[in-house]
Amino acid sequence: QVQLVESGGGLVQAGESLRLSCAASGRAFSSYAMGWFRQAPGPGNERDFVAAISWSGGATYYADSVKGRFTISRDNAKNTVYLQMNSLKPEDTAVYYCAADRSTVVYTATQKYNYWGRGTQVTVSS
Repeated sequence: QVQLVESGGGLVQAGESLRLSCAASGRAFSSYAMGWFRQAPGPGNERDFVAAISWSGGATYYADSVKGRFTISRDNAKNTVYLQMNSLKPEDTAVYYCAADRSTVVYTATQKYNYWGRGTQVTVSS
């Protein structure tokens, strides 16, 4: 089992950058594919895929809306996964969640991930 804690969220202006971190505790972090998801404010909004990375870091995947602006990476020695977010837009405002799945396959669907953090708020003002 793995526990996940996100950090690094905050309030920024459009065009600025933030780096989110997700610290994992528990065994075998390097065996887990990791993903970032976000949920925008408002009723009915679902938790959407943002980015994912394989256990080795050799494969990464991004939602079209963040491709070219966000970068996911991981440091298995530190049991941490990162999300570098550049050129932030107001529509990036959301709670960002880190998720883990003990699999060699990297999924973009929320239901494939077994472990979730509590989230960190990112607010981008215009």
